[in-house]
Amino acid sequence: MHTPSASFTRMQDGTKDDWMKIAAAHKLDFTKTADRFIAMLQQLDGVSLGFACDQLHHALMTATLARRAGATDEQIVVALCHDIAKTINVPNHGAIAAEMFRPYVSDDCYYVLKHHQDFQGEHYYAYLGAPTDLRLKYKDEPWYELAVKLVDEWDAEGFDPNFEVDSLESFIPLVRKVVHDQPMSLG
Repeated sequence: MHTPSASFTRMQDGTKDDWMKIAAAHKLDFTKTADRFIAMLQQLDGVSLGFACDQLHHALMTATLARRAGATDEQIVVALCHDIAKTINVPNHGAIAAEMFRPYVSDDCYYVLKHHQDFQGEHYYAYLGAPTDLRLKYKDEPWYELAVKLVDEWDAEGFDPNFEVDSLESFIPLVRKVVHDQPMSLG
């Protein structure tokens, strides 16, 4: 479906009619966001990064563990997508994922996504010559316990290639619900 385009070539020259066309095109485009996230998850298939399982299996295992633990829909989606930005860049993947999901998740889930790497460091940073206590700087934050749960109970446990994961298809309705049930602005 093609929507009419604005007629200006410089923003300063736009009219109300132009901006209404742009707003309509943006609104239509917002309906595709969840599917873009799902496609990014699919790109993790076969990407092992040295782990025993690929990153898609890891994402599915993390989300399956969250689901089985009775996590909320939003928490399950965060568990599923916590490493989604590894399709872009491994360093800073938490911060990238957090910004991608910021319009769709609570502040607590945003900060958990953003800082989950600092929480993981407790398990392996010593082997890389880095401090293992980075999570402690967040101990007074309201989202601290959720970050501990995500990392220690779901994420850190999520590398068994033989673990029977729930399918990506089973999580698609949750991703769509979390992403599309949020009001969006053009900002």
